[in-house]
Amino acid sequence: MNLETSKTLGGIGAILLFVGVLPFLQYLWVIGFVGAILVLAALYGLAGYYREQGIFNNALYGVITGIVGAVIAGVLTVYIVLASLLDFIYLVYPDWDGDWASLSGLTPNTNINPADIFPFLGSLLLVVAIVWIFAIIAAFFVRRSLKLAAKKTDVGLFGTSGLLLLIGAVLVIVGFGVILMWIAALLLAIAFFQIKVVTETAPMPPPPTSV
Repeated sequence: MNLETSKTLGGIGAILLFVGVLPFLQYLWVIGFVGAILVLAALYGLAGYYREQGIFNNALYGVITGIVGAVIAGVLTVYIVLASLLDFIYLVYPDWDGDWASLSGLTPNTNINPADIFPFLGSLLLVVAIVWIFAIIAAFFVRRSLKLAAKKTDVGLFGTSGLLLLIGAVLVIVGFGVILMWIAALLLAIAFFQIKVVTETAPMPPPPTSV
């Protein structure tokens, strides 16, 4: 993969990541997923062009970390959060037969100890904490990748994007981090398009010799 292709793939992929978090678009995860693949392919190309495998390897570690965190969170959601939620629903509606459609016709039990909701809240907070920690670790690896890309391409926006991504992952727990991560995706697209591609010119043929 040449530098021009990596530049184009990375720019388009980062734009898809940027667009993928807009709240009024449907199937956002598909757009973001395609964008992430294109960016990863572009970083692979940069790693090969500049002979710096850390550009791709760190990005790959970040993606793998994010996937592992999502899988763990999904498993915990199914086996812990949902189980705690069902227990709480049975406390609120003792006569519930398990049919979700019948909940609207039941009379809730108002004599509930506030402590009864703690297991559900605790399991929910556990899942949120795991997702948060894995997001920070993933962002750390991606930032290392982008720092190397900034050094090799001499485009400082790569480093700025990586830093904003890491700060956004830390602050995502309070909501503001999502905006920083969104800005980081935009800066990443600009950074890719700022890569200078040097076109090699063919050497001039020697002048014809006179006989």
